[in-house]
Amino acid sequence: MADKKALLTIEDKQLELPVYSGTLGPDVIDVRSLTGNGHFTYDPGFVSTASCESKITFIDGDKGILLHRGYPIEQLAEQSDYLETCYLLIYGELPSKEDKEHFEKTIMGHTMIHEQMVDLFSGFRRDAHPMAVMCGVVGALSAFYHDSLDITNERHREICAYRLISKMPTMAAMTYKYSIGQPFVYPRNDLSYGGNFLHMMFATPCEDYEVNPVLARAMDRIFLLHADHEQNASTSTVRLAGSSGANPFACIAAGIAALWGPAHGGANEAVLKMLDEIGDEKNIDEFIAKAKDKNDPFRLMGFGHRVYKNFDPRAKVMKETCDEVLGELGLADDPMLKIAKRLEQIALEDDYFVSKKLYPNVDFYSGIILKALGIPVEMFTVIFATGRTPGWIAHWHEMISGDYRIGRPRQLYTGEAKRDFVAVSDR
Repeated sequence: MADKKALLTIEDKQLELPVYSGTLGPDVIDVRSLTGNGHFTYDPGFVSTASCESKITFIDGDKGILLHRGYPIEQLAEQSDYLETCYLLIYGELPSKEDKEHFEKTIMGHTMIHEQMVDLFSGFRRDAHPMAVMCGVVGALSAFYHDSLDITNERHREICAYRLISKMPTMAAMTYKYSIGQPFVYPRNDLSYGGNFLHMMFATPCEDYEVNPVLARAMDRIFLLHADHEQNASTSTVRLAGSSGANPFACIAAGIAALWGPAHGGANEAVLKMLDEIGDEKNIDEFIAKAKDKNDPFRLMGFGHRVYKNFDPRAKVMKETCDEVLGELGLADDPMLKIAKRLEQIALEDDYFVSKKLYPNVDFYSGIILKALGIPVEMFTVIFATGRTPGWIAHWHEMISGDYRIGRPRQLYTGEAKRDFVAVSDR
């Protein structure tokens, strides 16, 4: 039942539209009856449109709130870990001790990919962007694991979820190893999720690689802080693809493709490119002046956020992790990282940046951490995709499990009206 009604007057006709209230957030006006009355709404980018009903993640950008199933992101980052957050997103509740152990054991027990998939990599150029490779290999999962693709079967959906979460780090690390011509390093199920990823990224067959627990924890936090972010472009893409009945591997590949766009998943990559452009601490004042000049196209990357108007709740935890990693690795004197720390100080103290709420966001700190870990810039978005996988799965599963319809956005047509075809000889 609708809580309220909205009245819409079009010329001399008045329509009564239901207004619904969620647990949190703004009320929504149900405009579905407009189509039957000969009208559509016009909302480019769908920024004022609730495309679905969801119980997974809530964001209040004005107050800097991010909740996963009701739990604040700060509490999850400080007290939980990535796999437990995966369980929470998918199942809706925190696991019991026994459920947590079973979930972790199942995920870490299925980290290998079908050996024939290894041959896929040789079909790509070694200088291909890693996200291009990830789109291909994730989509190909449906060709190797087609035994559980009945989306109407809840157990099949669960198997697909486990396979995606467990195998994404393996495929991501293989993408990196292939790009630099090193042999693939197979997963070690005795390591943590983040530690196993670092091992697959940086170990080689010729010498032992010992996973640093501080760095493994940092990697886990990066995954956790990117696990879900409500109805963003890539999540909406996963839902739209899934609304056609496509298999989950294809849907996640579609999400990866959307995430690849620089306006979405490339923000932390842009941070490093900006630091590289600044080049030296002595150039900071010049670039700060450029950033303040509204007629200059230069923009500081990693500051402020489209959704969070006052502060990014993920950034505080990421800043702490950043300081831990730099301290552990002794990188306080790294030239690029010194530029980053100076920019951070300016953004937090300079009246111009404070007044415009251009605070360091999660992408700023995650970019610095990934650089410190030795991960190349072109791999940043791959890591983002790996962390975001449980969020994509949770939204796909929520939609498939409910009463859904195939997505079909409308348009405001401004092309030619009907006209008659003219033979080529008469044109």
